Amino acid sequence: MKRLRRWGCLGVLLVLVGGCAAQVSAFHQQLVGLSTLAEDQEHFDAGEGNGDGIPPRMLQAYRSAAVKAGKFAPGCRGMRWPILAGIARIESNHAAGRSVSESGDIRPKIYGPLLDGAGVGGNTTAHPDTDGGRWDGTARGERAVGPFQFIPATWASTAPAGHRDPHNADDAALAAVIYLCGRGRDLRSESQLEAALFQYNRSKVYVADVRRWIDQYSAGGGTGSASVEGVKGKARTVLEAALSQRGVPYSWGGGDARGKSTGSCCSPSGKSGASIVGFDCSGLTTYAFARAGITLPRTASAQSQRGKRLRTLKQMAPGDLVFFSYIPGQDSAIYHVGIYLGDGKMINAARPGTRVRIDPVASMSGFAGGARLW
Repeated sequence: MKRLRRWGCLGVLLVLVGGCAAQVSAFHQQLVGLSTLAEDQEHFDAGEGNGDGIPPRMLQAYRSAAVKAGKFAPGCRGMRWPILAGIARIESNHAAGRSVSESGDIRPKIYGPLLDGAGVGGNTTAHPDTDGGRWDGTARGERAVGPFQFIPATWASTAPAGHRDPHNADDAALAAVIYLCGRGRDLRSESQLEAALFQYNRSKVYVADVRRWIDQYSAGGGTGSASVEGVKGKARTVLEAALSQRGVPYSWGGGDARGKSTGSCCSPSGKSGASIVGFDCSGLTTYAFARAGITLPRTASAQSQRGKRLRTLKQMAPGDLVFFSYIPGQDSAIYHVGIYLGDGKMINAARPGTRVRIDPVASMSGFAGGARLW
């Protein structure tokens, strides 16, 4: 455990592993564990997500640490910079009020309250000093340090050789990668991500707060323009139908050609749509294309077999389907589908806990091209 309670600012949407209800099978769930090193590098890509509001030097530290996850945390999968940013947003508001040098040094240093059991920051357990004040500036006890708020004892057992300053943005972000990855976690799994965050701070409220920020940084907040100007014919009909459902809740198994509906139980992470009226990813596409007189099969992987297959984002036009796969190049491993809006964005029913919205295509892992159905 890193420490007992957070002391940083509270944040204001969820995380990895989405997917469409009907395509879950033992085979598809096994695909996560069959990922290749090439796929892992894709999930360590520093470019996905939206860093609005994050100081550039701190964002650089998060991206760099995520890319290095394969080296410093062998076996770890699914590490992305928005995960690090979500934690740092809660812990220190990205080192707000401090200066960050080109080398990553943060000044003034960031210290949490003394963990003496007095109740400050919610802490009621005294932590005896372990570093003689080397990192936390006091020998009277322990206090969390740096932008990721490690206590010195945890820092000593986590930071890799050559990266030993918790008050340095790069060192602290890399240590957070190692701590979160544990012994080869797959952070694309919602349950494993949640376990990692809970280990970081054993509070369900904390986990929920961090996950909301991860989702916001991953998807750019789910906001964006929705113009269909210049789009004609069936493509326009599809886009208008999908956009009309913005704000409708995600429901695992929900939605069909007639519209939104209650879903079923349960997603790989155990989330049920049985009491939620809404859409999952392929439910939304099935509905939108039905408005244009096009019948689609109910799963994302089956939908990828319809129409003209497109392999790059440059080939795609508004109204096309856009797919995401656990394993690059294998359509049988496709787990998610959206509707391309143009300008790198899509209309998306992302995952449990979200609503139909506009997201960057890069907000979902494993881009697998698209399909045109006219």
